[in-house]
Amino acid sequence: MVGMALACSLASMPLTKQLSIAIIDSNPALKGGASLKKGSPPDPRVSTVTPATISFFKDIDAWKYVEEQRHAYFDKMQVWDYTGLGYTKYHARDVNKEFLGCVVENKVLQSSLLSRVQCTDAQTTIYSSRLTSMDLRPSGSPTVAAKISSKTTLNDPGHLAKLDLSDGSSLYAKLVVGADGSKSRVRELAGFKTTGWNYSQNAVICTVEHTQENRCAWQRFLPSGPIALLPIGDNYSNIVWTMNPKEATDRKSMDQDDFVKDVNSALDCSYGPPPKSSIFGSHNLFSWLNPDVTVSVDEGFEVPPKVVKLASERMVFPLSLNHAKNYASKRVVLIGDAAHTVHPLAGQGVNLGFGDALSLSKVIAEGVALGSDIGEVTLMKKYEAERKPANIAMMAILDGFQKAYSVDFGPLNVLRAAAFHGANYISPLKKSIISYASGDQRLPLFT
Repeated sequence: MVGMALACSLASMPLTKQLSIAIIDSNPALKGGASLKKGSPPDPRVSTVTPATISFFKDIDAWKYVEEQRHAYFDKMQVWDYTGLGYTKYHARDVNKEFLGCVVENKVLQSSLLSRVQCTDAQTTIYSSRLTSMDLRPSGSPTVAAKISSKTTLNDPGHLAKLDLSDGSSLYAKLVVGADGSKSRVRELAGFKTTGWNYSQNAVICTVEHTQENRCAWQRFLPSGPIALLPIGDNYSNIVWTMNPKEATDRKSMDQDDFVKDVNSALDCSYGPPPKSSIFGSHNLFSWLNPDVTVSVDEGFEVPPKVVKLASERMVFPLSLNHAKNYASKRVVLIGDAAHTVHPLAGQGVNLGFGDALSLSKVIAEGVALGSDIGEVTLMKKYEAERKPANIAMMAILDGFQKAYSVDFGPLNVLRAAAFHGANYISPLKKSIISYASGDQRLPLFT
């Protein structure tokens, strides 16, 4: 999705639309079009896109294709702790927004971006193949270099990367963008080093059904990890449930009715009682900090809608944090999960990737405007300098949340409860958190 978004962005800008773009992806949906059957339950693989991502999609004229298919805006979110000591409610109106985000199936995002690419007059070709090898200093004479080079000197093989594909063909390019996920072949072949760790947690994802439409995003922190219930349109929701690997294996294979009971219990009263309005008496404790009261501050705790049916297969994914030490070298650059993977507890992973795509497209356009070689490392380092701090900041916050909620210890539980109530009742802090999670680059601090 992130690589396709970059292709869309480049194809949409006057300075870059003349570039010849090759999309190398063995996914058959890119050639035949994604199979989106009307009336079928949503696919369990979804993304929660932020207002910033939606704005990016609108700028590249791709969001209209999303709106033609199933999607679900939500304007409220409730987050709470299994101890019953604290909760926080967020509302889009707290920051004068129409919505906090939109949940979309990954295949809808992919097909929307593909439709947009196909509607442009850019020189974009899809190769249904895999990258097998990459030579950044090829010795042979490229046969297509003239098509992708605007300067005679760049036709020299030493100025192009050679890519060998699984179908036996080869491509030559000024710039290779690795948007091929957490197990990136491009990253491996280019020799980028990474740092990170496994969380010893798996995520169980699936689609569930209610008796009525869900319009709120819900997340409860449990001892083994958070469970999220996200609206996906009609009477469906998406479940992302983090737990240890053994529990994930058991819940993937357990009887469907028993699984539904476990989901409802995890979202209601298992592990602890529902939160009270405030363990600190009332929000008057924080009144000196919040003269501008938010809309959601007086909304009480709500119980999520009951799940009545499992509507898809259950899928299990291991969770980890991984970060490339460098995003760019000569002729090669990384974006999305190829550069960074994060814990899914806030649904920020793909939004970081779309932020990468936006930033890189602007840097490439700047290089074209100046007549620079778009594969030069000095140019690509501008993209790295912009995105790496933003990505590291979000990764640190999400990793901190994961670690803070993986410990069940009395004094720490009270501190977490205080943090929940502070986020709920201190208006400047709440607004800053919402803005940051919506895609603003400001950290959630007082402003």
